[in-house]
Amino acid sequence: MTKVILTQVRSVIGRPKGQRDTLIALGLRKMNASSVKETNPQILGMIAKVSHLVKVEEVK
Repeated sequence: MTKVILTQVRSVIGRPKGQRDTLIALGLRKMNASSVKETNPQILGMIAKVSHLVKVEEVK
């Protein structure tokens, strides 16, 4: 499977609880924090839900 690097680029202040919980589940707790995840349908759905808050880069 492909891996992606997720970096939180926008704050969760004022965002709905579902979006905050999704970021925590992706391993992002602070601004500019990064985490590496393997892609699968569940992770891709979570990324889609918070796409406006994160930057996604594919690992080569």
